[in-house]
Amino acid sequence: MGRTEPAPAQRTRRSGPVAAGATALAVAVGLWLVQHGSGDGTVERPPAPDAARASAHARVPNDAAHRVDAAPLKASTPTRIRIPAIGVNAPMSALGTGPDHRLATPPVGNKNLVGWYRDGVDPGARGNAITVGHADTRSGPAVFFKLGLLRVGDRIEVQRRDRRTAVFTVDALRSYAKDAFPDDVVYGSTEAAELRVITCGGRYDKHTGYAANVVVFAHLTGSR
Repeated sequence: MGRTEPAPAQRTRRSGPVAAGATALAVAVGLWLVQHGSGDGTVERPPAPDAARASAHARVPNDAAHRVDAAPLKASTPTRIRIPAIGVNAPMSALGTGPDHRLATPPVGNKNLVGWYRDGVDPGARGNAITVGHADTRSGPAVFFKLGLLRVGDRIEVQRRDRRTAVFTVDALRSYAKDAFPDDVVYGSTEAAELRVITCGGRYDKHTGYAANVVVFAHLTGSR
């Protein structure tokens, strides 16, 4: 994003707004992956979210009257993410921040790998967990290539080291221009156990990368 911020505080096992707020401060300025992408303009572009479902100005229904939240789980490192509706079944790798104080990215050479912000919230625990992955690479589509095709009600499953699987339900899908990214909406603190799944999207330029971010908002609805 062109600005430098202090590195985030070291991860703690706190939950709730304090931990989620720390995530917001740490990540809001540093998603190099989702701001610039990895494509070279010669491969097929990721499908865009449907405009009716992806308005950047629509209210994210995190407080919908019909929504039912499962009780948050104890913290545990995520190991795999599955999104059946778009065929995602991928291992997860912890990401920190680099020397430039931006969130690191999964290796471009591994197209089927999803990153999780390790200094933030564990998926399934109380708060806002952040996950990111490539939409494409120079060699073709990657793990989140079809993320823009998800619909409200679709399921996201995160397998964890404690052998529990956190099950999330998609609340909303949004596309945000990278120069108007709403940090407070995407990274803001949450009382419930929530998940954000982020990749790049929109128009691609070989000099500046992708013009937008695709963000999936989901909340915990069960576990097994």
